[in-house]
Amino acid sequence: MNGMQEQDITAAASYGRYEKAWAYLNSLQFFRIKLGLATMNKLLEGLGQPQERLRCVHIAGTNGKGSVAITLATLLAEAGFRVGLYTSPHLVDVRERFVIDGVPINKEAFSSQIEALRRLFDQSGLQPTYFECTTLLALNWFAKEQVDVAILETGLGGRLDATNVVTPMVSVITDISRDHEQYLGADIASIAAEKAGIIKPGVPVVFSGRSNGSIEVIEDFAKRLGSRLYLLGRDFRAKGGDGQLNYTGIEGQNWQKLPLGLVGAHQVVNAGLALATLEILAASFPVSPEQIRKGLAKVRWPGRMEYLSIPYQNSSRHILLEGAHNEAGVQALCASLISRETGREIILVWGNMADKHMQEARSTLFALASHIILTQAEKERSATPQALWQSLNPQERNKARRIISVEEALIAALELADSTALICVAGSLHLVGRARNFLSPEAALPA
Repeated sequence: MNGMQEQDITAAASYGRYEKAWAYLNSLQFFRIKLGLATMNKLLEGLGQPQERLRCVHIAGTNGKGSVAITLATLLAEAGFRVGLYTSPHLVDVRERFVIDGVPINKEAFSSQIEALRRLFDQSGLQPTYFECTTLLALNWFAKEQVDVAILETGLGGRLDATNVVTPMVSVITDISRDHEQYLGADIASIAAEKAGIIKPGVPVVFSGRSNGSIEVIEDFAKRLGSRLYLLGRDFRAKGGDGQLNYTGIEGQNWQKLPLGLVGAHQVVNAGLALATLEILAASFPVSPEQIRKGLAKVRWPGRMEYLSIPYQNSSRHILLEGAHNEAGVQALCASLISRETGREIILVWGNMADKHMQEARSTLFALASHIILTQAEKERSATPQALWQSLNPQERNKARRIISVEEALIAALELADSTALICVAGSLHLVGRARNFLSPEAALPA
């Protein structure tokens, strides 16, 4: 057997091992959302409490968590620190959730981690959920790799979220709006109380405070726990537009025309939260003004206001992928389209999860589109094209069609568009992930 054949066999064996590990993780999807920390605490004890060996930043909120997290990770990495980043959900490959210094976990390490966790689950007799398992993997892998800092994004809420087993250096709470009401509450104050659950005694808190009814809740939690609250608009300021940020810091720094790598006016707020967090971390993790400027320009977050240009029929097609999946996210998308794309034909490929209710924001978006293609990213949880069709008003129906297959929906959009139009794919991150994998397969992760 020659060396090339041996390499092929080794690669095949590794691939099979990885597929088995991923299949096992997916099997945990059967165990639905379970709010509470009892299982996490028992399993972390079995792992030797890896979270206690980590210095963390913990981020909660309805919208902007991922943008703040990736911005922080990029800036800290620019300064030479070893940074672990845990986010959810993934777009295409589960390994996107676990990243160190911009590089996702490789298949070998992922497989080893899942296999070790599976043995622990069997020995303990405990049955974690999918998200509990991925959180355990992140904490254990980051500790093993001895990252300088771990940036952790909550999955749902905060108080009972699986990530809420850490005592961070800073807690960050982004914009709060209505989402997951069946778990978090029907009004902003109730949802804010769940998000405030990540606040720990004496640990500083950075908060955007832009939703009515949330500031009083967060202030009350912070005061009771003796945690200093840094509020956008009061303790620091972030202003600007697409592509630029003017930031006035906690200590009075005044930085003008900072570049923003992420698209959308709402990213001004998210970058401001990240910079305020960096100020609080400065004693342990100093980042120079030049590193901040360079880092902000480098920030990228796939599937979030991500523009693609692909060749099609001897010309180009322009696509915008945006994972807007709740009312506030769709409102931000509409604002960006009105600001950046006025006068341009927009062909919308849309599919949302069945439990999402965003009629008003969605109607504003649909009014901007010349064509609407309704599709379905997931059979179990996504609304069917027929159900979406039935919710449309007559004017929307006149420009809409139903195509169940995401890939066929995208092909239909490519056929409708010319080189000047914009194809916008939105409604859920699952849909955006499917679209990105189809339109840009070269973006697949390495082994």
